[in-house]
Amino acid sequence: MSAQSALEQTMRATELPAEPIERLDRTSTGIADMTAVILCGGQGTRLREETEFKPKPMVEVGGRPILWHIMKLYRHFGVRNFVLCLGYRGDMIRDYFLNYRLRNSDFAVDLGTGALETLQAGEAEDWRVVLAETGADTQTAQRLRRALKFVRTSSFFATYGDGLADVDLGALLAHHRRQRRAATVTAVHPSSRFGELAIGGGLVKSFQEKPQVTEGWINGGFMVFEKRAFDGIGPDDNLPLEAGVLEMLAQRQELAVYQHGGFWQCMDTYREMCLLNEMWAKGSAPWQVWQECSSNRLTA
Repeated sequence: MSAQSALEQTMRATELPAEPIERLDRTSTGIADMTAVILCGGQGTRLREETEFKPKPMVEVGGRPILWHIMKLYRHFGVRNFVLCLGYRGDMIRDYFLNYRLRNSDFAVDLGTGALETLQAGEAEDWRVVLAETGADTQTAQRLRRALKFVRTSSFFATYGDGLADVDLGALLAHHRRQRRAATVTAVHPSSRFGELAIGGGLVKSFQEKPQVTEGWINGGFMVFEKRAFDGIGPDDNLPLEAGVLEMLAQRQELAVYQHGGFWQCMDTYREMCLLNEMWAKGSAPWQVWQECSSNRLTA
């Protein structure tokens, strides 16, 4: 069974409530104690124009790595603990976070002694970031398994380092806890790779460039896992997440689904990177739920 059919099977087996899912109360449920594990180790071969010299999560949208945008989304909902699963060109991600504050500060350096004096401190996030080396050729399920030792709670968020969305992460977590399964995936409608025409009377009535399709669901990342979801994976089992763990959980009826009908866009190609950058430049970036002012859109 393919990963796509596993998701479809899960969606058929999971009955969602008709009423809107209530927002999660962050204080009583401890969402602030949750960890978000982000897969940052892939090579991004379909975006070779950018990933020839940098890891895909470091490809920029609006002057910031797409990874930064993902982390800002999680922080908006109360998550400040992150584990980044590094692989391909992981040193670039390490350098980015080691020098994060300096990139936004005015400072003087004495070239003779190497002494550094901060003249004006720049912005700094209150994130706690674990930079975990998970291997250059490691598959995604094994990367997550190797990150478990850095996760302090029994459940945790996980996502890919190349997709943006306006998912309500509080509602996602509340849904996961109600379903009481080992994992929950966020199902999304992918955007069409072609323009959509509305035709009538031999004329084009409207044209929409790359709309979100209304039929079909895919795994859009933004997942919640219980640690027990990885109990069957050993240290030498180099398995992919979707075709490995998620298929297995679906067969055991341990995979719940949260349907997100809002914005979602991956960054697999150069065209999709340009699309995300255009949305940001126009001030119409749906994933920017933290509503950061334009003065903070400088390169970090």
